Amino acid sequence: MEHYFTNNDSLASKFLTIIYKYEDYYFEFTSDLGVFSKDRVDYGSRLLMETFFKRGRRDAKLLDVGCGYGIIGLTISKVMNTKPTLIDVNRRAVHLSAMNAKSLGIVAETKVSDIYSEVTDKYDVIVTNPPIRAGKDVVMEILLGAKEYLNPDGELWCVMRKDQGAKSAISKMKEIYDVDVINKSKGFYIIVAKCY
Repeated sequence: MEHYFTNNDSLASKFLTIIYKYEDYYFEFTSDLGVFSKDRVDYGSRLLMETFFKRGRRDAKLLDVGCGYGIIGLTISKVMNTKPTLIDVNRRAVHLSAMNAKSLGIVAETKVSDIYSEVTDKYDVIVTNPPIRAGKDVVMEILLGAKEYLNPDGELWCVMRKDQGAKSAISKMKEIYDVDVINKSKGFYIIVAKCY
């Protein structure tokens, strides 16, 4: 079974247009087969973005890990004036992110990276809707590994479902971060982790 966190070069391409609106902002994204939530804005991503719009940092240097077609990193960039870098292990996702950044007029760095393998910089904010289907080890590597790529006062923002391991992830994260659940809705938790 193919997943959005793998690369399948023989997978057909079928571009889709995703519309997302927030207050006075209107976004059109190009999506495709083989990427996460290809035909709609999933609820977890929406909750993460809209919580960030209210409580996140403006003008931050931001890294979107597992960016898919770029919706989280690019909308946050537009609304909050952040400087975004978008990474994903999926080459098609990174290509779509670059296309979407260009069409939205956003200057963004996009690159293929297996978790943090190609990341050399440090960031004020790391955001992720981690790929649960990639398995617990991958998810925890994203969440715990973020610390190495955060500035001293940096924050990791993530969304996880309660029934997909959010509570155990939080308890592991508390070993190295100051952790707050700042929003809950429909079984989704918005978690903010700050470096000690």
